[in-house]
Amino acid sequence: MMHRFWQDFAATPASGPPYADRYSVELAPSRYLDLPIRPLPDPTTAVASFIANQAGFTVVEFLTARMVELAKPFAPDIIVGLPTLGLAFAPGVAKGLGHRNFVPLGYSRKFWYRDDHSVAISSITTPDAGKRLFIDPLILQRLAGKRVVVVDDVVSTGSSLRAVTALLSGLGVAISGYVVAMTQGRGAEGLDVASVFRSPRFVRGEGGGWVVSE
Repeated sequence: MMHRFWQDFAATPASGPPYADRYSVELAPSRYLDLPIRPLPDPTTAVASFIANQAGFTVVEFLTARMVELAKPFAPDIIVGLPTLGLAFAPGVAKGLGHRNFVPLGYSRKFWYRDDHSVAISSITTPDAGKRLFIDPLILQRLAGKRVVVVDDVVSTGSSLRAVTALLSGLGVAISGYVVAMTQGRGAEGLDVASVFRSPRFVRGEGGGWVVSE
């Protein structure tokens, strides 16, 4: 049932290929995370979905611990968290690295925000949302001269990571690397992304089930 996804780990993987409604990733021996397969607007294609703020604490804590280890080689001075679902991990990653705080970005424009401190952003799940990514000018100084690592939940097309790169580089901040829970397909190619696990994209097979396309 859909409400049971991401709540804990399974001891065995889902059957397939072809896959019916789920795809499993192995995170440790006999520890699998089942991901629901969701058709895209083109119903002949699909992705395996992970939504961090719907996940059980056991899953979030496990992934956060892995992300802390992935962040260490970048030697970050500060973590930047991408909204919305990257904020499920960014505080824990920063705390796990021994940091006293992190820098959250947001989609909601507070009255003191500035348009020149924002960029347009879209994603595979909200391609036409017309959103903008903002940084609070009052906390921008935290990033000055720092080694910055960006934390997000999932990278699919890479558009969100490219947007935050454009935002911060335009404000004179260089990014040392990116850490995410999941890469989806091959959208992260060309970016220095470390991820806990990867899920493929899917197409409908001849029998109606899902088969891996990339």
